[in-house]
Amino acid sequence: MDILKTQALKKYYVHVDHQVRALEDVNVGIEEGEFVAIVGTSGSGKSTLLHMLGGLDRPTSGEVIVEGKAYSSLSEEELTIFRRRHIGFVFQNYNLVPVLNVEENITLPIELDGSVVDQAYVKKIVETLGIESKLQNMPNTLSGGQQQRVAIARALASKPAIILADEPTGNLDTKTSMEVIGLLKVTSKMFHQTIVMITHNEEIAQLADRIIRIEDGEIVGRNNK
Repeated sequence: MDILKTQALKKYYVHVDHQVRALEDVNVGIEEGEFVAIVGTSGSGKSTLLHMLGGLDRPTSGEVIVEGKAYSSLSEEELTIFRRRHIGFVFQNYNLVPVLNVEENITLPIELDGSVVDQAYVKKIVETLGIESKLQNMPNTLSGGQQQRVAIARALASKPAIILADEPTGNLDTKTSMEVIGLLKVTSKMFHQTIVMITHNEEIAQLADRIIRIEDGEIVGRNNK
């Protein structure tokens, strides 16, 4: 059963005096529990697609459906709330709040939603990711790999159905990259979450369950492993 799918998704931008077709009739379906890598070169449309899947931007036409809910049926406020409760984001640049310590960064989205933090669940996540000794640290005292682990913990902590990872290893060395992706796989299975990751790195993509290739805004290949 697809937990996330798109239907004839299009995204056009007007750039100076011409139109850019960032996405053209994209139809994808991702099953619950899958780890899917979306692969493409710079400018292929993969980041635009991820933004559409996460409700960070609206399509020109077409539909995104997550857990049976069509984004087009939601107001901006409703979409913001839905996104906060159902989708976790992991970004290339970590996006940690510099004035908050690790623990505060992890629980911030939950508290912004007015929800109660499940301390036992968060404890299990930070132990799995090996950052339990860093909870009182400020982000600037951590290595890149440690910061990305905090970002993963933050994405997992609100118990979203889907994790969207945008080039999560882009700023990391090869060894740390493999460790981070390995942890992402382990935690997604442990906490029953679906992962969609965009990357230009073929070696990283091979760690996914399935690879979707995008070029010039169109899906050009899908291969199950």
